[in-house]
Amino acid sequence: MFIAPQNTDLLLSEAQKEELYLKLIEQINKDFTLANENVDFQVSIAPIDLKIQLHEKIYRLIQHKFAEYLNLLYIIDVPENEIKKLDGSDISELAEQVAFLILKREWQKVWFRNRY
Repeated sequence: MFIAPQNTDLLLSEAQKEELYLKLIEQINKDFTLANENVDFQVSIAPIDLKIQLHEKIYRLIQHKFAEYLNLLYIIDVPENEIKKLDGSDISELAEQVAFLILKREWQKVWFRNRY
């Protein structure tokens, strides 16, 4: 049964432990490409760097390309109700929370594909 990790660090360590970290990176790159948002996370990227770069990318999208940001959330299939629960008063904090939701959804896809 899939149980979503409680934060980004736990999610990334679980992905590494289950040897699915590379698949997670590939899934993120694939979905960003489908949304026409250029990211190219190398398979050798350290988890902390992935976390930081994803946060920065989401922050820039919220600030400068909001329509593209919404499209990305749609492509990745981040649950709308989870986005609505977030507090948008601090954009940096919002971007961090959205980055976690994106990672959580991408991890769910990878995990299920690996299991079934």
